[in-house]
Amino acid sequence: MFTVTCNILPKITRPPIIRATMELSANSNTTDGCQNILMMRHGDRIDQVNPLWLETASRPWDPPLVHDGMVRAFRTGQRIRSQIRFPIHRVFVSPFIRCVQTASEVVNALSAVDLDPNATTSKDVLSIDKSKLKVSIEFGLSEMLNTISIKPEIVPKDRKFEFLISDLESLFPEGMVDHNAVPAYKEMPLWGETVQGCTDRFLSVVNTLADQYPSENLLLVTHGEGVRTTFATYKEVDVYDIEYCACAELRRQVSGQDGSTKAGHFEVITGLGQSGIKYH
Repeated sequence: MFTVTCNILPKITRPPIIRATMELSANSNTTDGCQNILMMRHGDRIDQVNPLWLETASRPWDPPLVHDGMVRAFRTGQRIRSQIRFPIHRVFVSPFIRCVQTASEVVNALSAVDLDPNATTSKDVLSIDKSKLKVSIEFGLSEMLNTISIKPEIVPKDRKFEFLISDLESLFPEGMVDHNAVPAYKEMPLWGETVQGCTDRFLSVVNTLADQYPSENLLLVTHGEGVRTTFATYKEVDVYDIEYCACAELRRQVSGQDGSTKAGHFEVITGLGQSGIKYH
């Protein structure tokens, strides 16, 4: 498998993991059980395969996937479908095109009717079960917005990263985008955030979305830094390598009583060598 080494970043300051049980409101019929979250990195991006792409790109800070990235994302969706022991109910995705394309391939693999084992991308999917899950764009899952992750020479001159959300949503099967979902971040993060600020953002998004949908399992499609900081914080380790489409699996206990839901703290379930994440 092609491996991508993440930039060496300053060691993050980990906030204390809350061990106590917290109470949150819920409008669902949650029963005793677990809530699962998959935090996934996008697939192979074109600027890492063909650096010359940057010379003519109109949005050099927003590279799409190459074909191999599409294949990797689709096959990751197939593996999630066949190997995990729980259904995915909702997908939240960074607005950067590489993440949206990754999420689209995964969603097609998860929702395909009579999935062909020889299928390699969403183009091979003939029929979709639209009742399987819902999809939403989430600004809070965006790339770390500083010069560690994005070269200053390709940053927009006005420092504003703009996206046409309707175009991004059109990449998903019709009827699967949930326009009623309440985002954790209603706007893009500002350029120049610190590493610690970015860490706080990702952890906040994970907890906000999880608390908003405590009876549902979530797939969050994001960037390497999002996977790194989340995995490192909850596993209490230092992450030094994250492959394309690597997944961190988080789980917490939830229980429902008297119209409310009590949820415990998240723990990392993924073991070393099973997720595309390397750490020490």
